[in-house]
Amino acid sequence: MNPLLCLKYILISWILGFTVTLVQTINLSKLQFCWSNVIDHFFCEFDPLLKLSCSNIMKIRIIKLISFFLGFLIIVCPFIIVVISYVYIVHTILKIQSFTGRQRAFSTCGSHLAVVSIFYGTLFSNYLIPEKGGSVVHISLPIVYTVVTPLVNPIIYCLRNKDIKKAFTKIKF
Repeated sequence: MNPLLCLKYILISWILGFTVTLVQTINLSKLQFCWSNVIDHFFCEFDPLLKLSCSNIMKIRIIKLISFFLGFLIIVCPFIIVVISYVYIVHTILKIQSFTGRQRAFSTCGSHLAVVSIFYGTLFSNYLIPEKGGSVVHISLPIVYTVVTPLVNPIIYCLRNKDIKKAFTKIKF
């Protein structure tokens, strides 16, 4: 990793994020909303807003299709990059001669992989698997990737700290 490559990754992620958001916002602004303004969801998201629209069904289907492809691009491409990175990491770890060195390296990667799995697992199931009716699962999944993942991340990395581990052993339950 060098600073130029890091800058390119930052620019690509910002440009993609702004482009997808802009396209979805423009598509939503073309729809008509004539009934309820109550969104049955955790927060104001694209699909629940589409459900409130009373526009032409064909127009809504086209917007959903565009949204699916953009979602695929924004979710699957970074996921593939993460998987490729982990393949390289595992390959490098397997080259370590000592068993304890490999064990320490895998334990460090394991906690990060757990958080990444929770994050991408909920994203895939929420955005890329079609919803059947007003599923409670589709309503609650955004809570996992917007609230749980950011909360779990510091806990996992704090528990890896030797001082934190020592403090926990001193606590009597």
